[in-house]
Amino acid sequence: MTQKERYTAILDWFQENRPEAESELLFNNPFECIVAVMLSAQCTDKRVNMVTPALFSRFPTPEEMSLSSFDEILPYIKSISYPNAKAQHLLEMSRKLMTDFEGTVPDDFEKLQTLPGVGRKTANVVCAVAFHQPAMPVDTHVFRVANRLGLTIKAKNPHESEMILRKHIPENLLSKAHHWLLLHGRYTCTARNPHCPQCDLYPFCKHPVCQNKRQDN
Repeated sequence: MTQKERYTAILDWFQENRPEAESELLFNNPFECIVAVMLSAQCTDKRVNMVTPALFSRFPTPEEMSLSSFDEILPYIKSISYPNAKAQHLLEMSRKLMTDFEGTVPDDFEKLQTLPGVGRKTANVVCAVAFHQPAMPVDTHVFRVANRLGLTIKAKNPHESEMILRKHIPENLLSKAHHWLLLHGRYTCTARNPHCPQCDLYPFCKHPVCQNKRQDN
């Protein structure tokens, strides 16, 4: 099987079986999106969704958050991972939105990365889910699943994985493919004890359990 055939077969399977894949973070606008994505670093979407309603109610706009303080933001996010660092980043990010972008979240990948606390992955996620632009954010789930399925076997890090996936996946499917791989990694192709017997993608997978399954068949 050529690499092109592998990508085509896997993407076709996802399109047929997971057509509605989308972000599990809850938000209503680009500002809420970037806040939720920043909070989701090394934290589950479920936990983020538990704290954001109260946070968004208290700080509905960049302006209101920028006029607050670290001590005002922290209590709303204390139950998530790294709350001190994230509270500081949210405060600095909102202030930069006010000073540099007139209180509007930029829809430009490079400009997003000038915001405190926003790196390549976060900027990619915001582009994909808030602005519906072609993007391929690579987190641990995407990196793991893409490698196991033989899509990015030579990638040594998330950036290399992103570049390989962008090269082979059609632009109109790029953002959806991110969600396909992410959700497959979150619920089926987990890091520990993956659910290989229930996975229809086992013919493509390089995980030992899937290889044994192919031999048994």
